[in-house]
Amino acid sequence: MRLLLDTHVFYWSLYDPDRLPQNVLETIMSAEAVFVSAASIWEAAIKVRLGKMRGDPLALAGHISESGFTELPIWSRHAKLVATLPMHHSDPFDRLLVAQAMTEPLHLLTADAKLKPYSDLVICF
Repeated sequence: MRLLLDTHVFYWSLYDPDRLPQNVLETIMSAEAVFVSAASIWEAAIKVRLGKMRGDPLALAGHISESGFTELPIWSRHAKLVATLPMHHSDPFDRLLVAQAMTEPLHLLTADAKLKPYSDLVICF
């Protein structure tokens, strides 16, 4: 299975792995490939600046490859799909992650149940 980690899943995998159920950690460890979107680093940078998240976005970006994950850039094919998605969720970063998962295709691993209606590719825990 090829995975795309939601921003929080990536963050928790690094800084608070106890927030992730054991089966989620096993899913990440056994995946064929694990991707982290550039959108997640962008989201973290904004949330840190607003005081909604702690950490260093520069360090977070460095942890992508250190963790054995692959960075997924944002392409126009991802951005244009966002325009056609129904409004199940209003968060622009989450909508972009869904679009990336659907385009590549990848399974999006998330704790946000609001994303499940978008696709069978969304795995909620």
